[in-house]
Amino acid sequence: MTGTLTPPAVDRRRRWVPELLRRAPFRQYWSAQTVSLFGDQISALALPLLAVLGTDAGPAEMGYLTAAALIPNLLFSLLLGAWIDRYPHKRRVMVLADLGRAVLLAAVPVAYLFGVLSLGQLYVVAFLTGTLAVLFEVAHSTLFVSLVHRKDYVDANALTNGSRAMSYVAGPSAGGILVQTLTAPVALLADAVSYLVSALFLARIGPIRQTEPASPGGRGLGIGQGLTFVARSPILRSLLLGTTTLNLFNYMFSALFVLYASTELGLSPGLLGLVIGAGSVGALLGAAVTGRLVRRLGIGRTVLVSFVLFPAPLVLVPLAGGGPTPAVLGALFVAEFLSGLGVMMLDITVGSLQTAVIPERLLARVTGAKRTVNYGIRPIGAVLGGSLGAALGVRPTLWIATVGAVAGLLWVLPTAIPKLRELPEPDDHAVTG
Repeated sequence: MTGTLTPPAVDRRRRWVPELLRRAPFRQYWSAQTVSLFGDQISALALPLLAVLGTDAGPAEMGYLTAAALIPNLLFSLLLGAWIDRYPHKRRVMVLADLGRAVLLAAVPVAYLFGVLSLGQLYVVAFLTGTLAVLFEVAHSTLFVSLVHRKDYVDANALTNGSRAMSYVAGPSAGGILVQTLTAPVALLADAVSYLVSALFLARIGPIRQTEPASPGGRGLGIGQGLTFVARSPILRSLLLGTTTLNLFNYMFSALFVLYASTELGLSPGLLGLVIGAGSVGALLGAAVTGRLVRRLGIGRTVLVSFVLFPAPLVLVPLAGGGPTPAVLGALFVAEFLSGLGVMMLDITVGSLQTAVIPERLLARVTGAKRTVNYGIRPIGAVLGGSLGAALGVRPTLWIATVGAVAGLLWVLPTAIPKLRELPEPDDHAVTG
């Protein structure tokens, strides 16, 4: 009697668990990503607070601390991407990167406890953890394609990006509670532990030789092959130009948004936090609906919708200036919610499309090349936004940023992307050398 009831009960439970998460290797990979993302949000709050409260850092020092974490993307993405493609044990690199970041972050509260913490140490920690983050990210794309079938790329990206969206919602709150109750140095230990847990999940995936593609042959690192492939692949080239254009203007917007909302619109920090939180809620919804949209509209049309839905609602921000407070808040909530929905759709669809187009043997090199361009344009956009804000005024610059960001769509429209229903095969014609 019991045997006849068990299968239906199991089926009912399985309906609530996505099919990919029923597969142990992907479940371990997804769990590692999820734990690490939550830890990152804690550090994003705790490390700057520790710099301010523990070392009396000023505005210039805070800028240097941020730059120290970002510079490795510009310095090492190409080199590490080329090396990772030649190194056969990608997952081992990811585990070591997690362990290295855990040690670096754990050293900060130890130094604080003994009264020897300095701003210089925080710079070094930010730079080295940023470097290990680059190493982890360029390696993880090759592990991803080893664990996920091509037909499941969109669903798998939706799950991992859903974890990212959830971390944006819950991570800062958890970080704030930890900092307030246990102090910033102890909060950093939580992120260190998250990296240890991530390394444990990755180590449990299975034997490396069964889950990772073989190392490519040939001489030299082939550093230029990633950039060459991007330049020669019509799909990848247009996507990179489109997202880079969007990032340039979006970081112009981001550099001025908090200043505009707090000074010109008069929002309190609490209200500003709620507004920003609306973007995280929109991102959660985006992670939930993108797979369905792709199946209904096709991958190409969903990409086009995403290129519009991410930046276009943000025009409500400069448009809200001068109105009554309820109307201003309503406009900002709608803008952040819809933009969060759009950015998640864009991350999932573009990420899936790029992964499908790149041959496995070039994944790390091309990932490194893309990171160099995409991360390189972000500080440029921020500096340009600040300069234009000082010269033209904050609100006119926000108009330029929000309208200009939609121009990223123009790189994608004339290509074959809008006609794609399914993910394409790897673009082997763009491979050289």
